[in-house]
Amino acid sequence: MELIRPEFGLLFWMVVSFTIVVLILRAFAWRPILNALKQREARIQERLDVARKAKKELAEIEFGNERIIALAKTERANMLKEAQETRKKIIEEARQEAREEANKIMQDTNRKIEARKKEAEEDIKQQIAGFSLEIAEKVLKEKLSDDQKQKDYIHSLVNEITIN
Repeated sequence: MELIRPEFGLLFWMVVSFTIVVLILRAFAWRPILNALKQREARIQERLDVARKAKKELAEIEFGNERIIALAKTERANMLKEAQETRKKIIEEARQEAREEANKIMQDTNRKIEARKKEAEEDIKQQIAGFSLEIAEKVLKEKLSDDQKQKDYIHSLVNEITIN
């Protein structure tokens, strides 16, 4: 029963012991424990601040990445557009060069055709002149085959010369 209803002496020594323990704990344990808790709280707060800052930086980086991606897409679109324009320009230049080359070839061909045509005409004229001489020779041989025809022809030529 002594434990259920303690006597005054036991109670007194328990209070004194408890007070001494509290004073010792206060002097040697609570300050270091409270300091440790404050330090821990400060570290936790610091880590939370770092985490918030990192989260904010991450959001800014993501926003920056989105901007960079958008700029890259725009740049890619511009490059593709420039490439298509360059391709069209090169094709048009090639077509123009082909037209010019074709015109040059046609002019050269026309000049060659004209030259050959003139050569052919000259050749034909020479052949006609040769044929004409042969025909005239044959006609004159036939016309002047006997002496009387030769004399008559010479007299007609002489008469034409004096008349003119």
